[in-house]
Amino acid sequence: MKIVDINSASKFYNGTKALDDISFEIDEGERVVILGPSGCGKTTILRLIAGFIAPDTGSISIAGELVSRDGRIIKPPEKRNLGMVFQDLALWPHLSVKGNIEFGLKAGGLPKTERDLLIREVLDLVGMAGYADRRPAELSGGQQQRVALTRALVLEPKVLLMDEPLSSLDLELNVRLRKEILGLQEKLGFTMAYVTHDQDEAFDIATRVVSMKQGRIEDIRTISSSRDEKT
Repeated sequence: MKIVDINSASKFYNGTKALDDISFEIDEGERVVILGPSGCGKTTILRLIAGFIAPDTGSISIAGELVSRDGRIIKPPEKRNLGMVFQDLALWPHLSVKGNIEFGLKAGGLPKTERDLLIREVLDLVGMAGYADRRPAELSGGQQQRVALTRALVLEPKVLLMDEPLSSLDLELNVRLRKEILGLQEKLGFTMAYVTHDQDEAFDIATRVVSMKQGRIEDIRTISSSRDEKT
């Protein structure tokens, strides 16, 4: 099933074309990685999917529903049922791990007993049982990444958007968290759009890689199933 459909999308900033007639799809359960150097437009694609901006021309559809077209946001970000992990993680420093994770659950009206049970389950899933009362400043970089990932996944989004989430980590931790993300995705089956400038990271994570350069798609490559079997 097609979850995201980007159709002939272009975006301008101050007269400069950031995206030039971009078209591709993301199917349910896929791990699509958008790969390219800084300034190539890859984060702009995530922002279009999320609904933070609209394409100046072209359209975006999510789960068959038109959400933006030709400079107009038809469905705002909060109505798209998407999760996002930002490059800087954007954790609330004054809230505990539990407080960060339950923020969206509270907004959605989930009762406290159900929130508490769900948070215990997801923290156990990412190996952070016992960390619920800690603040982000008391966590390692890898633990903060897990909290940001958990906060996004707990809302069961249609698509998880990840904007260079591992770029600030050293190589050893980066590789370890790649494996954890793959393990979670394979266990939970969520759909993922992931941005990186690192080719090794892209081909380690993706089922398909969308390679970008200067606002255009250079190549879309499907990663062989034998790679998935090895992971």
